[in-house]
Amino acid sequence: MNWNIKFFCRPFLIAMTLFHSASSIAATTNENTDSTILVTLPTTTVIEQRKSFGSFENHTYLSRKSVERLNIVSMKQVGEIAPNFYIPDYGSRMTSSIYMRGIGARIDQPAVALVVDGVPILNKDNYDFDLNDISRITVTRGPQSSLYGRNSMAGMITINTLSPMEFTGVRATVEAASAGSFKAGAAVYLRPSTRLGTSISADFSRTAGFYTNVYSNTKADREEGGSARWKMVYRDPANSRLSLTNTAAVSFNRQHGYPYASIETNLINYNDTCFYRRFAFTDGISIEATTGHLNLTSKTSVQYIDDNMTLDQDFLPVSYFTLSQIRREWAVTEDFAADGSFSIGNKFRYSWLAGAFGFFKRAKMEAPVTFKETGIQNLIIDHRNGINPLYPIIWDSDRFTLESYFTNPVGGAALYHRSMLSLSSRLNIELALRLDYEHTALSYNSRCLTSYTTLDASDPNRNPVIFNHEKVDIDDSGDLSKSFLQFLPRLNVTYKTLFKPIPSAYLTIAKGYKAGGYNTQMFSDVLQQSLMGTMGLSPKYDVASIVGYKPEKSWNFEIGAQIFGNDDNDFSATVSAFYIDCRDQQLTVFPDGTTTGRIMTNAGHTKSLGFEVQSSYTPSAFPALSLRASYGYTDARFITFHNGIESFDGNRVPYAPASTLFVDACYTLNTPFLSWLRDISFSANCRGIGDIYWNEDNTQRQPFYIQAGASIKLERDDSSLDLWVENLTDTRFTTFQYKSIGNTFYQAGKPRRFGITIRLCFQS
Repeated sequence: MNWNIKFFCRPFLIAMTLFHSASSIAATTNENTDSTILVTLPTTTVIEQRKSFGSFENHTYLSRKSVERLNIVSMKQVGEIAPNFYIPDYGSRMTSSIYMRGIGARIDQPAVALVVDGVPILNKDNYDFDLNDISRITVTRGPQSSLYGRNSMAGMITINTLSPMEFTGVRATVEAASAGSFKAGAAVYLRPSTRLGTSISADFSRTAGFYTNVYSNTKADREEGGSARWKMVYRDPANSRLSLTNTAAVSFNRQHGYPYASIETNLINYNDTCFYRRFAFTDGISIEATTGHLNLTSKTSVQYIDDNMTLDQDFLPVSYFTLSQIRREWAVTEDFAADGSFSIGNKFRYSWLAGAFGFFKRAKMEAPVTFKETGIQNLIIDHRNGINPLYPIIWDSDRFTLESYFTNPVGGAALYHRSMLSLSSRLNIELALRLDYEHTALSYNSRCLTSYTTLDASDPNRNPVIFNHEKVDIDDSGDLSKSFLQFLPRLNVTYKTLFKPIPSAYLTIAKGYKAGGYNTQMFSDVLQQSLMGTMGLSPKYDVASIVGYKPEKSWNFEIGAQIFGNDDNDFSATVSAFYIDCRDQQLTVFPDGTTTGRIMTNAGHTKSLGFEVQSSYTPSAFPALSLRASYGYTDARFITFHNGIESFDGNRVPYAPASTLFVDACYTLNTPFLSWLRDISFSANCRGIGDIYWNEDNTQRQPFYIQAGASIKLERDDSSLDLWVENLTDTRFTTFQYKSIGNTFYQAGKPRRFGITIRLCFQS
């Protein structure tokens, strides 16, 4: 990559002038010191984490300082920082595949839950969005199903944005980076009284893109997006009996996306349009009331997503077929909980929590697949004429559409309970139980209206003549439904030792669970087979069996301990080991042959075992230096999996990386000799991922690779100027690979990227 020094220096000098002017008038901010990036902490009882009290959870926590220094604005940038936690960046903003400890999902329901400002995001297609002024991020590893239910069988991510009770004033961010990338955001935080705070923020971003489609000579991944967020907080600092927080957010995204290249040519080369467009709205209100020794919490949310994914599904410079998925989905959730604690004698203390959760969502979707000239010829005509060459067919038009319409209501309810008994100052025993019910239904209507002509070529002495005309008129409708009931226990034992280097250890046994459902992306294949069936070439699919998939269940066993280096506690670490026995793991596979859909199937039996280490070190004699590191290893394999053609027993589960690595070093230099500057921070980090296998037979993989990053940050109070680079060594790697209709495609990882980020803060 050519780096134009003159192009860089000009905005740098302008940025320095702006930074100096703003920082010279910014008021001093009582900012919390940078929290440890990689440390496992016992959770505390606060409104956004009411369900976690006193017990030991395996967390990775990022403070606001850490988030800003690592330039994190979306969930995908958190991957690898926590061990055995991976979010590949490919496709579009709709593609939010998350893998944790070998468990993950590429379509439909996620295996890792996302909660933003108390709102559980139900649809993983709405996971990937930018957030302005992130206050903290917590990644919890291990199943949370007993308390959080659906979507959390592998873990959860909790993101909180800055509250007007933490800060009042104005904050603004401007960023320019490689590939014509630009971001800008601003937020106003007001506190009209000691009890009431409100804030409003907005941001906008765009990028010209990194990948070129050689067919159109345009960037395949250019995009733009923005969001706005309003937060209102009521909290009486003198009397905390009632607290109320309401957060409403809207966002939009327009993206070309899907820069998939052929493995044969290494070129992105397709002729039909690809894009993803999304509008989303969420509103969540949290109410907490305290009466005596009892705490009551209610969390209510409303969510809406309106999106459109349109693909050149063959990703070739020929006209096979295109796919659109146009969806509108409403969802509501309610979570009510009560908790309290009391002492039993002089030695024992009992804490409890009980709650009820309910949700309902309803999606309406259109998913037309349009067959074009090459697709009709290669996928239908050639197949049909190869079987009956004496009576060949020709299609009466150069394209036709397989139309599919769906209505998918899903609802659920759960009761949960958590008890923790402190038997002494050292031993805590915690038991959580959840009874979870979910019902899903699917109403579908699949249609196709087209025609073809059969020729008579049985006489070799004459040219083929018309034999007859055949009309294809398919109208297939139906209703499907399933219900699921699960009992989800969890046991956690924490023991505080007298051995100072290892102050505490824990054991966790928990059941993870993800409900079953219906894969609407297979209906194009169902309809294609129905069309072929009219020609006598294919048996009719049993719709319920081919589009439905079973629940995924797991038993998780984990042990771990904290480690401290000396009395100064300048070194801390957490080590853990886990074993996951998973039944009916939900996998997305691309079938062989000429099918147009992606199959969601259940692998009979898989296992994941591994370990995690995360540590931090800040020398007491040299506090300007801080070091952080994490490493996770997962061996996820099929114990029993036969797809009807071959067995994959003993093979690694695809798409889940075997190792993740994160190393970060930061040196902060105080500058009392410069009145307009407080600190200069020099940071360097690396992220490592791999091996990743791309198919069930393990014949293709991405070996382990490392991306390096670095930054120089100039800081005054809470304003800063940050010069950064990602993928410093321009490492080449594949972030996704798949096979479709006999062709293999991949997406390359992003190349080296430079940027400059200015954050301005004016505190009132």
